Amino acid sequence: MKILIALTYYRPHVSGLTIYVERLARAWRRRGHKVTVLTSRYDRKLPLREELHGVSVVRVPVVARISKGVLMPTIGLVSNGLVAAHDALSLHLPQLDASGIALRGRMLRKPTVLTYHSDLKLPSSAISGIAQRVVYLSNHAAAMLSHVVCAYTEDFASSSEILQRYAHKTRYVLPPVEMPPVDSLEASAWATRHGLSSEKPIIGVAGRLAADKGIEFLLAALPKLREHYPNLVVLHAGPVKSVIGEQRYRRKLAPKLADLGDCYRFVGTLDPEEMCHFFANCDVHVLPSINSTESFGLVQIEAALCGTPTVASALPGVRVPTQITGMGITVPPCDVDALARGVLEVLSRRGEFVRPREPIAEKFSPDATAGRYEAIFNECMSGW
Repeated sequence: MKILIALTYYRPHVSGLTIYVERLARAWRRRGHKVTVLTSRYDRKLPLREELHGVSVVRVPVVARISKGVLMPTIGLVSNGLVAAHDALSLHLPQLDASGIALRGRMLRKPTVLTYHSDLKLPSSAISGIAQRVVYLSNHAAAMLSHVVCAYTEDFASSSEILQRYAHKTRYVLPPVEMPPVDSLEASAWATRHGLSSEKPIIGVAGRLAADKGIEFLLAALPKLREHYPNLVVLHAGPVKSVIGEQRYRRKLAPKLADLGDCYRFVGTLDPEEMCHFFANCDVHVLPSINSTESFGLVQIEAALCGTPTVASALPGVRVPTQITGMGITVPPCDVDALARGVLEVLSRRGEFVRPREPIAEKFSPDATAGRYEAIFNECMSGW
């Protein structure tokens, strides 16, 4: 089968959505399909076409940017040929151009499956407000035109204004998550390289430095946590300065982070093997997200696969991973005291939250996710 994937940002951009799609694309490739990714050339240094891990990547030039969104006037021309040349379409929202691609899929009778990853919330401004409304309407059109809409969980779908309208054609597909098994010797060596040999406990944060991640609430909780653990260290893995549309948020946090000094450490964007070492060295992982731009939190499963429990916000969808794995707890979002209590609870009873790796790895394997989507494609075709 020839599968066309469309999304706004793809590798080397780092986000939960891009990691999800990369894993799905590579899994389909391993299963014998020809896979093409249609995305934006958000950085002019990137080639217009290249092959990554056997997946063809086609990037469309960007002429303007509105906050986190991009304008690509030629994407219609590019998608015309690509839709016609492929057997099935996999669209990933939020994406301004998804509705046009879905329309082409309808017209050419190509199974069109849309995955709704999360809501889009842009920083407050007159232009961003208009852009968000346009994307919202485009998302509705894309969902209406697609044959099937996919969500990670029913918990998130039942709270989403868009997904509620398309419940009759919504399917639930757990996301693809993979993480190398922990090698204790290599993890110890990684800790030594990062000067972590004596610090305990270590609180891990994995993700972009972005407003929707709620990092300010963790910073506010640190004084209470340091009353119990004066030598604790927060390790933050993920992009910082390169995060699109988050410059204002970064400036807002800068004074607080400077005051914390070596207590809060950034280790940069890590590859999968390093992420394994990162999680293995964390006593607890924290995901204090604040809104529906977070609909699950793949990092919770990544942490679980490395034996590390999570304290996450009890948002729709985000509260599901700990329910599935048993590895952690959820607390009310934007509640500093509850977050501090949750971290202290997990640290005090950490062994009770650790579960075997194998059942979790099997449930969230990219191969299982890819197979579920293939079944949905076949379901679309059999209905014709």
